[in-house]
Amino acid sequence: MAQEVRGVIAPGKGEPVRVETIVVPDPGPGEAVVRIQACGVCHTDLHYKQGGISDDFPFLLGHEAAGVVESVGAGVTDVAPGDFVILNWRAVCGQCRACLRGRPWYCFNTHNAEQKMTLTDGTELSPALGIGAFAEKTLVAAGQCTKVDASVAPQVAGLLGCGVMAGIGAAINTGNVGRGDSVAVIGCGGVGDAAIAGANLAGAAKIIAVDIDDRKLAKAREMGATHTVNSKETDPVEAIRELTGGFGADVVIEAVGRPETYQQAFYARDLAGTVVLVGVPTPEMKLELPLLDVFGRGGSLKSSWYGDCLPSRDFPMLIDLHLQGRLPLDKFVTETIRLTDVEQAFERMHHGDVLRSVVVL
Repeated sequence: MAQEVRGVIAPGKGEPVRVETIVVPDPGPGEAVVRIQACGVCHTDLHYKQGGISDDFPFLLGHEAAGVVESVGAGVTDVAPGDFVILNWRAVCGQCRACLRGRPWYCFNTHNAEQKMTLTDGTELSPALGIGAFAEKTLVAAGQCTKVDASVAPQVAGLLGCGVMAGIGAAINTGNVGRGDSVAVIGCGGVGDAAIAGANLAGAAKIIAVDIDDRKLAKAREMGATHTVNSKETDPVEAIRELTGGFGADVVIEAVGRPETYQQAFYARDLAGTVVLVGVPTPEMKLELPLLDVFGRGGSLKSSWYGDCLPSRDFPMLIDLHLQGRLPLDKFVTETIRLTDVEQAFERMHHGDVLRSVVVL
């Protein structure tokens, strides 16, 4: 029987979000209903609200979430009612060309729930990243649920559902940071700080944090940065080279998503080094680089999709590392809020006042 719950919707482009009654249907084949316990406020939700992703309004926002499986549909065997899970937007299909080649972290056909959640008048909702977790309960594809150790705090676990996983994975999975490497991270918001934490976890010897906000640089040191550079005051390329013996960093992670900062990343890496783009650009942005420099500097220019993560592999491992005290996921949580506080949380995020606001239900 369908249930009515509270959820946060974005009714139209640029309009304030509001809490509405949401109708959540019973799970169909391959689906699950999850009772949400916590959901982070991510920049991607703000992009949905602003119409920067699509115009399929109204959106049911929220996607960086953890909770407990309440019910499952026919054919679901990987999770069961009562399981504590992190939601993900990479429910791998197992059948596309990436999956069949043994590279499921690139899955080109990830799936979502077939049924739609609605408003009480029947208006269909578009769930953010196929999840829609600023709600007391949500309907997802069962493959979007990854079971992890239930002893972890939900407000910490849910962060792996998007930004923190993107950053950690950019360092570990995409950048292949190894012991003794030098790493520079440009942009020290949630994703950038997660990349710093991931590089630290991987054993990088030198981790250089770059930003224009001293508050963010101070937080970056808490996450494991060994050096900081305020790029408003200092040329970051020259500073990174100076800190790496004049050569540049082995891996440079760009967590802003702008042509200017990407060029800085490109020239701040060592010869044969790696650039990882994890910041998300906007459609109109263009990049211009001398092709001779692309050839002559060698190395790799990579994009990191969701940290090239495989949720079934990475989520349980990272939660275990957190519970062992080796990965400080709790440091990403600036504040906990209610569903009714999401609009204000967007403002604080926009002004750089928080690393993560987390809705706790």
